[in-house]
Amino acid sequence: MPKHTPDRPLLVGLAWFDRKQWQLLTKAVADRSELDDTYEQWQRSALEAVRMIERQGQRVERVHVEVESLVSWCKEKGLSVNGKSRAEYVTQLMQRRHGQAKA
Repeated sequence: MPKHTPDRPLLVGLAWFDRKQWQLLTKAVADRSELDDTYEQWQRSALEAVRMIERQGQRVERVHVEVESLVSWCKEKGLSVNGKSRAEYVTQLMQRRHGQAKA
C-alpha cells in the first residue's frame, strides 16, 4: 500500500463479496453469528462502513474476496476462517496489489 502522508489519505482495504461469495462465506466461517443475517444486510453495513471511513478522511478500496481462496489461505496458515483472518487476508491482497508483497 502507498505510504500515508498528510497529502495522501490512508488507504483502507475492505473485504467485498458478491452474493454468491457471501453465501459461500456464511458456510465457511467459524464466526457465523458475527456476520449479518442476509447478503442485503451485509451490503448495507458494508456501504455504511465505507461512508464512515471516508468521512474520517481515509480512502477505501473494496477488495473482492473469493471464499475458496480465503479458505485455502487460512488452511495454509493454520488459521480459523473468522473476522481476524479475513482482515489479514485482505491486507495481504492489498500488499500484493500495491507492490509490497512480503517474501
